[in-house]
Amino acid sequence: MLISTNAIVLSKLKYRDSDLIVKCYTEQLGVVSFLLRGVLKNKKGNSKKAYFQLLSQLQLEIIYKENRSLQVIKEVKLNHLYTSLHSNILKSAIVMFLAEVLSNTLKEEEQNNLLFSYIETTLLWLDVHSEYSNFHLLFLLNLTKYLGFYPEELNKKYNYFNLLDGKFEIKEKGKYSIYGENLTLLKTLLGTTFDALSSVKINAKQRQSFLSMILLYFELHLGSFKTPKSLQIFNQVFS
Repeated sequence: MLISTNAIVLSKLKYRDSDLIVKCYTEQLGVVSFLLRGVLKNKKGNSKKAYFQLLSQLQLEIIYKENRSLQVIKEVKLNHLYTSLHSNILKSAIVMFLAEVLSNTLKEEEQNNLLFSYIETTLLWLDVHSEYSNFHLLFLLNLTKYLGFYPEELNKKYNYFNLLDGKFEIKEKGKYSIYGENLTLLKTLLGTTFDALSSVKINAKQRQSFLSMILLYFELHLGSFKTPKSLQIFNQVFS
């Protein structure tokens, strides 16, 4: 069956001497993995390989067969040509980190237009903006809306937030109750848009602390979630 769909590249892995295995999040089919034969073998293949940079946005024609673990791409085109995501060092670090988080998080082979649109539009926002040091924090927080565990905003005035239950609470309940600077930033980001992010002023230590907290939040609500391997490098870049 021939299927046309937009797609976002989540990961790529060298296979044998000249092949690539690429995992994409597609608009029509959810998460799909592809075998690209011979793309590392010659100059023509290298030009094709350039399409599959992390978080690239593509138009794919897929020869799709159910129950086949690695699908075949008949044709590929760039859907959006980024101006800075892959050339700016800091943005490239964000791309590497978020691609790993998304690859770790998105597992379903099913359509989710709202989630796809969210990822697509926020990456385009990042590509064209020059103030983005807190982008990944808001991106991950808003991502929980589509994964089913966005913080419940009822009782937002309370002094604790329970990561395990996803609720604000009047009293501390165990080791997953957060307070202080992380709580303040959480409340701020819950009411912030990407366009207003530049008004959120925090230092590198606060940024890393909040990121560790949000990754723990993912881990508590997604049983298969693992701390990204790129986290240490990412924190060094933004320290």
